Amino acid sequence: MSSPGTSRGRTAASHALLAVLSLVSLFPVYWMFASAFRERGDTFDQSLVPWPLSLGNYRYVFDSLDVAGLLANTLVVAGVTAAGQLMVCLLAAYAFAAWDFRGRSVLFMAFVATWLIPFQVTMVSNYLVLSNLGLLNTLAGVIVPNLCSALAVIMLRQHMQAFPRELLDAARMDGRGSWTTLWTVVVPNLRPALASLSILLFISAWNDYFWPALVLQRANSVVQLGIRGYLTAEGDDWGAVMAASGLACLPILALYLAMQRQIIDAFVRSGLR
Repeated sequence: MSSPGTSRGRTAASHALLAVLSLVSLFPVYWMFASAFRERGDTFDQSLVPWPLSLGNYRYVFDSLDVAGLLANTLVVAGVTAAGQLMVCLLAAYAFAAWDFRGRSVLFMAFVATWLIPFQVTMVSNYLVLSNLGLLNTLAGVIVPNLCSALAVIMLRQHMQAFPRELLDAARMDGRGSWTTLWTVVVPNLRPALASLSILLFISAWNDYFWPALVLQRANSVVQLGIRGYLTAEGDDWGAVMAASGLACLPILALYLAMQRQIIDAFVRSGLR
Protein backbone atom coordinates (compact mmCIF):
# COMPACT_ATOMS: atom_id res chain seq x y z
CA MET A 1 0.00 0.00 0.00
CA SER A 2 1.18 3.52 -0.75
CA SER A 3 1.91 5.87 2.11
CA PRO A 4 -0.33 8.89 2.80
CA GLY A 5 2.47 11.19 1.65
CA THR A 6 2.79 9.38 -1.68
CA SER A 7 -0.98 9.48 -2.17
CA ARG A 8 -1.09 13.23 -1.48
CA GLY A 9 1.81 13.77 -3.88
CA ARG A 10 0.02 11.92 -6.67
CA THR A 11 -3.15 13.88 -6.01
CA ALA A 12 -1.27 17.18 -6.12
CA ALA A 13 0.47 16.17 -9.36
CA SER A 14 -2.85 15.17 -10.91
CA HIS A 15 -4.41 18.47 -9.93
CA ALA A 16 -1.44 20.39 -11.29
CA LEU A 17 -1.65 18.52 -14.60
CA LEU A 18 -5.40 19.15 -14.83
CA ALA A 19 -4.82 22.85 -14.10
CA VAL A 20 -2.25 23.10 -16.90
CA LEU A 21 -4.51 21.29 -19.36
CA SER A 22 -7.41 23.56 -18.37
CA LEU A 23 -5.32 26.66 -19.02
CA VAL A 24 -4.24 25.29 -22.40
CA SER A 25 -7.88 24.61 -23.31
CA LEU A 26 -9.15 27.97 -22.10
CA PHE A 27 -6.40 30.12 -23.60
CA PRO A 28 -7.86 30.16 -27.18
CA VAL A 29 -11.19 31.33 -25.74
CA TYR A 30 -9.45 34.04 -23.74
CA TRP A 31 -7.42 35.11 -26.78
CA MET A 32 -10.59 35.38 -28.86
CA PHE A 33 -12.25 37.76 -26.40
CA ALA A 34 -9.01 39.64 -25.74
CA SER A 35 -8.47 40.21 -29.47
CA ALA A 36 -12.05 41.40 -29.85
CA PHE A 37 -11.45 44.15 -27.28
CA ARG A 38 -8.31 45.49 -28.97
CA GLU A 39 -8.25 48.55 -31.20
CA ARG A 40 -9.26 47.93 -34.80
CA GLY A 41 -6.18 46.79 -36.70
CA ASP A 42 -4.29 45.70 -33.55
CA THR A 43 -5.60 42.13 -33.46
CA PHE A 44 -2.14 40.58 -33.54
CA ASP A 45 -0.68 42.70 -30.78
CA GLN A 46 1.62 40.45 -28.73
CA SER A 47 0.44 41.68 -25.31
CA LEU A 48 -1.66 39.19 -23.36
CA VAL A 49 -3.91 41.87 -21.86
CA PRO A 50 -5.55 44.28 -24.32
CA TRP A 51 -5.10 47.87 -23.26
CA PRO A 52 -6.73 50.23 -23.71
CA LEU A 53 -9.96 48.31 -24.07
CA SER A 54 -11.93 49.13 -27.18
CA LEU A 55 -15.43 48.29 -28.41
CA GLY A 56 -14.56 49.22 -32.00
CA ASN A 57 -14.72 45.66 -33.28
CA TYR A 58 -18.10 45.07 -31.66
CA ARG A 59 -19.49 48.35 -33.03
CA TYR A 60 -18.33 47.36 -36.50
CA VAL A 61 -19.94 43.91 -36.20
CA PHE A 62 -23.30 45.34 -35.09
CA ASP A 63 -23.17 47.93 -37.87
CA SER A 64 -22.29 45.45 -40.62
CA LEU A 65 -24.32 42.39 -39.56
CA ASP A 66 -27.87 41.73 -38.47
CA VAL A 67 -26.62 40.04 -35.31
CA ALA A 68 -30.06 39.48 -33.79
CA GLY A 69 -31.39 37.97 -37.02
CA LEU A 70 -28.39 35.68 -37.43
CA LEU A 71 -28.61 34.44 -33.85
CA ALA A 72 -32.37 33.90 -34.22
CA ASN A 73 -31.94 31.85 -37.40
CA THR A 74 -29.15 29.81 -35.81
CA LEU A 75 -31.34 29.25 -32.76
CA VAL A 76 -34.15 27.95 -34.98
CA VAL A 77 -31.82 25.60 -36.86
CA ALA A 78 -30.17 24.27 -33.70
CA GLY A 79 -33.43 23.95 -31.76
CA VAL A 80 -35.42 22.20 -34.50
CA THR A 81 -32.48 19.92 -35.38
CA ALA A 82 -31.98 18.91 -31.75
CA ALA A 83 -35.70 18.29 -31.21
CA GLY A 84 -36.01 16.30 -34.43
CA GLN A 85 -32.93 14.21 -33.64
CA LEU A 86 -34.21 13.52 -30.15
CA MET A 87 -37.58 12.29 -31.44
CA VAL A 88 -36.19 10.10 -34.25
CA CYS A 89 -33.39 8.65 -32.14
CA LEU A 90 -35.70 7.98 -29.19
CA LEU A 91 -37.90 5.78 -31.37
CA ALA A 92 -34.91 3.97 -32.90
CA ALA A 93 -33.25 3.38 -29.54
CA TYR A 94 -36.50 2.04 -28.07
CA ALA A 95 -36.80 -0.46 -30.90
CA PHE A 96 -33.23 -1.68 -30.42
CA ALA A 97 -33.49 -1.85 -26.63
CA ALA A 98 -37.02 -3.12 -25.98
CA TRP A 99 -37.96 -5.24 -28.99
CA ASP A 100 -36.68 -8.74 -29.66
CA PHE A 101 -36.48 -9.46 -33.36
CA ARG A 102 -34.24 -11.49 -35.64
CA GLY A 103 -31.08 -9.71 -36.67
CA ARG A 104 -31.40 -6.97 -34.06
CA SER A 105 -27.71 -7.05 -33.08
CA VAL A 106 -26.53 -7.12 -36.69
CA LEU A 107 -28.81 -4.24 -37.62
CA PHE A 108 -27.66 -2.23 -34.62
CA MET A 109 -23.99 -2.77 -35.47
CA ALA A 110 -24.70 -1.71 -39.05
CA PHE A 111 -26.40 1.40 -37.70
CA VAL A 112 -23.45 2.14 -35.41
CA ALA A 113 -21.09 1.72 -38.36
CA THR A 114 -22.70 4.73 -40.03
CA TRP A 115 -21.19 6.80 -37.21
CA LEU A 116 -17.77 6.08 -38.74
CA ILE A 117 -18.74 7.43 -42.17
CA PRO A 118 -17.71 11.09 -42.56
CA PHE A 119 -20.51 13.43 -43.52
CA GLN A 120 -18.47 14.51 -46.54
CA VAL A 121 -18.96 11.05 -48.04
CA THR A 122 -22.73 11.55 -48.29
CA MET A 123 -22.82 15.29 -48.89
CA VAL A 124 -23.14 15.06 -52.67
CA SER A 125 -26.13 12.73 -52.56
CA ASN A 126 -27.75 14.82 -49.82
CA TYR A 127 -27.15 17.98 -51.82
CA LEU A 128 -28.73 16.49 -54.95
CA VAL A 129 -31.78 15.32 -52.99
CA LEU A 130 -32.25 18.79 -51.51
CA SER A 131 -31.85 20.34 -54.96
CA ASN A 132 -34.58 18.09 -56.39
CA LEU A 133 -36.85 18.95 -53.45
CA GLY A 134 -36.24 22.68 -53.83
CA LEU A 135 -34.76 23.00 -50.33
CA LEU A 136 -31.45 24.59 -51.22
CA ASN A 137 -30.82 27.98 -49.65
CA THR A 138 -33.45 27.32 -46.97
CA LEU A 139 -33.18 26.60 -43.25
CA ALA A 140 -35.13 23.38 -43.83
CA GLY A 141 -32.35 22.21 -46.13
CA VAL A 142 -29.91 22.53 -43.24
CA ILE A 143 -32.18 20.74 -40.79
CA VAL A 144 -33.62 17.75 -42.67
CA PRO A 145 -30.40 15.78 -43.43
CA ASN A 146 -29.39 16.03 -39.76
CA LEU A 147 -32.53 14.58 -38.19
CA CYS A 148 -30.81 11.38 -37.09
CA SER A 149 -27.70 10.86 -34.98
CA ALA A 150 -26.00 7.50 -34.43
CA LEU A 151 -24.41 8.84 -31.24
CA ALA A 152 -27.82 9.77 -29.83
CA VAL A 153 -29.22 6.32 -30.63
CA ILE A 154 -26.26 4.63 -28.93
CA MET A 155 -26.58 6.75 -25.79
CA LEU A 156 -30.34 6.32 -25.50
CA ARG A 157 -30.08 2.58 -26.10
CA GLN A 158 -27.53 2.31 -23.30
CA HIS A 159 -29.87 4.14 -20.94
CA MET A 160 -32.83 1.98 -21.95
CA GLN A 161 -30.92 -1.25 -21.51
CA ALA A 162 -30.30 -0.27 -17.89
CA PHE A 163 -34.05 0.26 -17.50
CA PRO A 164 -35.78 -2.44 -15.36
CA ARG A 165 -37.32 -4.98 -17.72
CA GLU A 166 -39.91 -5.81 -15.08
CA LEU A 167 -41.59 -2.45 -15.62
CA LEU A 168 -41.82 -3.07 -19.36
CA ASP A 169 -43.22 -6.56 -18.78
CA ALA A 170 -45.74 -5.20 -16.29
CA ALA A 171 -46.87 -2.58 -18.81
CA ARG A 172 -47.41 -5.27 -21.44
CA MET A 173 -49.36 -7.39 -18.95
CA ASP A 174 -51.59 -4.37 -18.30
CA GLY A 175 -52.42 -4.36 -22.01
CA ARG A 176 -50.34 -1.34 -22.98
CA GLY A 177 -48.90 -1.32 -26.47
CA SER A 178 -45.32 -0.34 -27.34
CA TRP A 179 -46.28 3.26 -28.13
CA THR A 180 -48.12 3.74 -24.85
CA THR A 181 -45.35 2.02 -22.88
CA LEU A 182 -42.74 4.30 -24.43
CA TRP A 183 -44.51 7.53 -23.48
CA THR A 184 -46.01 6.53 -20.13
CA VAL A 185 -43.26 4.34 -18.69
CA VAL A 186 -39.92 4.79 -20.46
CA VAL A 187 -39.82 8.51 -21.25
CA PRO A 188 -40.80 9.74 -17.73
CA ASN A 189 -37.94 7.70 -16.28
CA LEU A 190 -35.46 8.93 -18.88
CA ARG A 191 -36.12 12.64 -18.51
CA PRO A 192 -32.65 13.44 -17.05
CA ALA A 193 -30.94 11.55 -19.89
CA LEU A 194 -33.18 13.14 -22.51
CA ALA A 195 -32.51 16.62 -21.11
CA SER A 196 -28.74 16.01 -21.11
CA LEU A 197 -28.76 14.60 -24.62
CA SER A 198 -30.89 17.43 -25.96
CA ILE A 199 -28.25 19.90 -24.72
CA LEU A 200 -25.48 17.97 -26.50
CA LEU A 201 -27.46 17.81 -29.73
CA PHE A 202 -28.25 21.53 -29.54
CA ILE A 203 -24.58 22.44 -29.05
CA SER A 204 -23.54 20.19 -31.94
CA ALA A 205 -26.13 21.75 -34.27
CA TRP A 206 -25.21 25.28 -33.17
CA ASN A 207 -21.52 24.70 -33.93
CA ASP A 208 -22.08 23.11 -37.35
CA TYR A 209 -20.45 25.09 -40.15
CA PHE A 210 -19.76 22.79 -43.09
CA TRP A 211 -23.32 21.86 -44.09
CA PRO A 212 -24.85 25.37 -43.71
CA ALA A 213 -21.96 26.78 -45.76
CA LEU A 214 -22.75 24.29 -48.52
CA VAL A 215 -26.55 24.65 -48.55
CA LEU A 216 -27.02 28.33 -47.77
CA GLN A 217 -25.79 31.01 -50.13
CA ARG A 218 -26.95 34.04 -48.17
CA ALA A 219 -24.48 35.62 -45.74
CA ASN A 220 -27.38 36.84 -43.57
CA SER A 221 -28.74 33.34 -42.93
CA VAL A 222 -26.94 31.89 -39.89
CA VAL A 223 -24.23 33.27 -37.66
CA GLN A 224 -21.51 30.97 -39.05
CA LEU A 225 -21.90 32.42 -42.55
CA GLY A 226 -22.09 35.91 -41.14
CA ILE A 227 -18.67 35.43 -39.59
CA ARG A 228 -17.33 33.99 -42.83
CA GLY A 229 -18.21 37.24 -44.57
CA TYR A 230 -15.26 38.92 -42.84
CA LEU A 231 -12.83 36.54 -44.55
CA THR A 232 -12.51 37.82 -48.11
CA ALA A 233 -10.02 37.76 -50.96
CA GLU A 234 -9.30 41.46 -50.34
CA GLY A 235 -8.25 40.81 -46.75
CA ASP A 236 -9.33 39.19 -43.50
CA ASP A 237 -10.83 41.35 -40.76
CA TRP A 238 -9.69 39.28 -37.79
CA GLY A 239 -10.85 41.81 -35.23
CA ALA A 240 -14.42 41.53 -36.51
CA VAL A 241 -14.07 37.75 -36.76
CA MET A 242 -13.06 37.54 -33.10
CA ALA A 243 -15.84 39.86 -31.97
CA ALA A 244 -18.52 38.04 -33.98
CA SER A 245 -17.19 34.64 -32.85
CA GLY A 246 -17.37 35.78 -29.25
CA LEU A 247 -21.00 36.81 -29.70
CA ALA A 248 -21.76 33.44 -31.31
CA CYS A 249 -20.07 31.56 -28.46
CA LEU A 250 -21.78 33.38 -25.61
CA PRO A 251 -25.11 31.45 -25.77
CA ILE A 252 -23.30 28.09 -25.90
CA LEU A 253 -20.86 29.00 -23.13
CA ALA A 254 -23.73 30.13 -20.93
CA LEU A 255 -25.68 26.95 -21.67
CA TYR A 256 -22.69 24.72 -20.94
CA LEU A 257 -21.78 26.49 -17.70
CA ALA A 258 -25.37 26.23 -16.50
CA MET A 259 -25.85 22.59 -17.53
CA GLN A 260 -22.35 21.08 -17.36
CA ARG A 261 -23.33 18.53 -14.71
CA GLN A 262 -26.17 17.22 -16.86
CA ILE A 263 -23.90 17.05 -19.92
CA ILE A 264 -21.25 15.01 -18.10
CA ASP A 265 -23.95 12.84 -16.53
CA ALA A 266 -25.26 11.92 -19.99
CA PHE A 267 -21.94 10.28 -20.86
CA VAL A 268 -21.35 8.73 -17.44
CA ARG A 269 -24.74 7.04 -17.25
CA SER A 270 -24.56 5.78 -20.82
CA GLY A 271 -21.17 4.18 -20.23
CA LEU A 272 -19.48 6.23 -23.00
CA ARG A 273 -16.20 8.09 -22.55
